[in-house]
Amino acid sequence: MQLNNYYWFQAQPMAAMDPAPGLTAPGLKVRRLGLQDYVPIFKSMRYRAEHPLPERDDELWLLSHKPVFTQGQAGKAIHVLNPGNIPVIQVDRGGQVTYHGPGQLVCYLLLNMQRRHIGVRSLVDLIESAIIATLGDYGVVGATRAKAPGVYVNNAKIAALGLRVKNGWSYHGLSMNINMDLEPFARINPCGFAGLEVTQLAALIPPRDGLMQAVSKQLSNHLLVSLGYQAQPIS
Repeated sequence: MQLNNYYWFQAQPMAAMDPAPGLTAPGLKVRRLGLQDYVPIFKSMRYRAEHPLPERDDELWLLSHKPVFTQGQAGKAIHVLNPGNIPVIQVDRGGQVTYHGPGQLVCYLLLNMQRRHIGVRSLVDLIESAIIATLGDYGVVGATRAKAPGVYVNNAKIAALGLRVKNGWSYHGLSMNINMDLEPFARINPCGFAGLEVTQLAALIPPRDGLMQAVSKQLSNHLLVSLGYQAQPIS
């Protein structure tokens, strides 16, 4: 796919992150890709990790997917209960099975972790903190669980997380339920937990227009700031 056909911007480092003379701050592009089939996106981000270029900018991809179940590399078939006409795709991230569909915000983090001197645990904490901060913008209290990556509201899962690191580059990322059809989650054991309740932001706040677009900007801003870049204006 031609990524440059979609809207993107170059993130600007915070003043406090300006590098010493002779050094260059890691470049970071943020891309907004709209509604996408899963497989082309998966292949594109995996290709980048399999063919690393030291001078390549890091990237955040924000998008939604057409309906699909994705099964992590250690996923067990028993957690896919009744997929029906929704495809099940085996992928190379961590974790078990989850669902992606319209109305869900997905953010993939393609980061040179060696260049940033960040480990997987720190990246997971950063992502979960950004999700919790985004929920907090709407007065919703999110929380994490030990040994169950993701973010929960009143014991219901609102955001899932799965990563892969190859050649020092991260890919995959997070999905956050905003305003979607939650029925397909009943066809699986979400993230490998039988009977796990799933929720979404639209069920927790008063109705408002443009919710997906607003949350996308707020989440990306929280991620940007956590990575040392300036937030973007939210209109």
